[in-house]
Amino acid sequence: MIARLPAHLEVSGLIRAVQAEGGFATVLAKGERDAGTILLVVCENGGNARIFERMPWAAEGRQWHCAKRQIVDQKQEFADYLDRRRTQDPDLWIVELDIAQGERFIGLTPDEG
Repeated sequence: MIARLPAHLEVSGLIRAVQAEGGFATVLAKGERDAGTILLVVCENGGNARIFERMPWAAEGRQWHCAKRQIVDQKQEFADYLDRRRTQDPDLWIVELDIAQGERFIGLTPDEG
């Protein structure tokens, strides 16, 4: 088993990295301090929102993937998805990163998101 960085440290690092680049980052929902799952809402100027979640991959451990994209005229559906995920997992962290090409902070390129 691979050692995992505690969730609160990973979240803190993401927030600081985004802020250092001139973006905005905030915790929308605080989860379990050490072992909580992290869900990232990545957007640019409040639009083009995507949700990223780390999922297990057979040979490569846990990798980030885009779980949902916001459709412009269906913003409530996007918010409902976040609410459902939070209800399903009370240990879940939800963190918003508002910065251009936010995928780079989790090791992805914009075309991978």
